[in-house]
Amino acid sequence: MKWDNINQLCDIVRETSFAIHVYHRNGHLEKVYENALANRLRKLGLRVEQRFPLTVCDEDGTVLGEYFADLFIEGCLIVELKACKVVAEEHVAQILGYLKSSRIETGLLINFGAPKLHVKKYLMTPLQAA
Repeated sequence: MKWDNINQLCDIVRETSFAIHVYHRNGHLEKVYENALANRLRKLGLRVEQRFPLTVCDEDGTVLGEYFADLFIEGCLIVELKACKVVAEEHVAQILGYLKSSRIETGLLINFGAPKLHVKKYLMTPLQAA
């Protein structure tokens, strides 16, 4: 499957997540949803990496370490998955921190743990010089 831009890719992930939530409902561990989403996206022809190591850099480019994205899709989209009753502020802080530190522009925070699926897109655009 081909996609024209990051918004289209996010739509594919969102629609696939919804289909998984309809079928599996809430109540499983996060890993079940991670495997389901990776499986279905791969069947659509997308390149999906699970537990993908992303380098965390300081502002001057110094490598500080790495973290592991739940899913890294098509080399440009970080997906952080949760299976909890409510998305908390620390979950939002986590995805924003991952985006900033890894210098990836777009991420999705998806929570399968509530009766209603939660999907939210976050953007980390570089600051423009004045």
